[in-house]
Amino acid sequence: MKEITVKIVDPIGLHARPASNLVSVATKFSSNVKLVANGREANLKSIMNVMALGVKSGAEVTFKFDGVDEEQALEAIQEVLKKENIA
Repeated sequence: MKEITVKIVDPIGLHARPASNLVSVATKFSSNVKLVANGREANLKSIMNVMALGVKSGAEVTFKFDGVDEEQALEAIQEVLKKENIA
């Protein structure tokens, strides 16, 4: 199992477009990918779960990866976070 914790810097927080991009990337991997924020955990492969967290700008969130391709999933999510200027 691998984890990364980041601070959301997008002024709007984790809104629909970047959340959708994260979900799209997460679904490409067989590993379980979770997003933990505000004391709650969501399946990163579900846009509804991610949006329900209501992640605001400045929040610290943790991405958890567990499975055979967890390292590749982690790297792909980090790339989206950087490319989209989310964290």
